[in-house]
Amino acid sequence: MVEPASYIRPVTSRDRASFLAAMHASRRLHHPWIAPPLNDRAFDQYLARIAGDDHAGFLICRMSDDAIAGVVNLNGIMRGSFQCASLGYYACIDSVGRGYMTSGLKLVVRHAFEELELHRLEANIQPTNARSIALAKRCGFRLEGLSPRFLFIDGAWRDHERWAIYDERDTLHAAHRG
Repeated sequence: MVEPASYIRPVTSRDRASFLAAMHASRRLHHPWIAPPLNDRAFDQYLARIAGDDHAGFLICRMSDDAIAGVVNLNGIMRGSFQCASLGYYACIDSVGRGYMTSGLKLVVRHAFEELELHRLEANIQPTNARSIALAKRCGFRLEGLSPRFLFIDGAWRDHERWAIYDERDTLHAAHRG
C-alpha cells in the first residue's frame, strides 16, 4: 500500500480552533485510551507543556487539504546518556484507516532521531488498544514488556505494554544538549 501524502509540523496557538474541533469530533475514538485537550484552558496548558525543552507536539496533516489527521507528542525528553522520549499519539476520526498516522508517525520518529538526536522512543499502550499496537508495529516498534498499573487513565490505573524503537546508528552518542 502506498502511504498517503502527509506532513508534520509543530502545534501552534493558531491551531486552536481546528485542533479543538478535531478532538471533539474524535472523542469516541479516543475514549478510553486518551484524553486530549477539549477546551481552551486545556489547549493552553498543552501549548505551555510542549513549549518546554522536554516536550514536543506535532500535527500530522493531510497534504491534500492541510487538515489535521492526528497528533504525536514526544513527552519527557531526556538528554545526556539517556537520549530518550515517551511517545503519545492519537488520530482524528475522519482520517482513521487511511494511513496518515503511519506515515506521520514515521516522520516524527525520523525527526526525533535525526533532528533531535534522540536514541530511543517508547510508546506505552494499553494491551486492549489493538489499533495503537498495530500502528506501533507498522512503524517498527518492538514489544519490550508489560508495565502493570502504569498510567492513570479514565479513572483507573491501567496496565500498559512498552513498545520501543531506537536509532541503530553507531555514530550516535550522548548529545551535549542540556
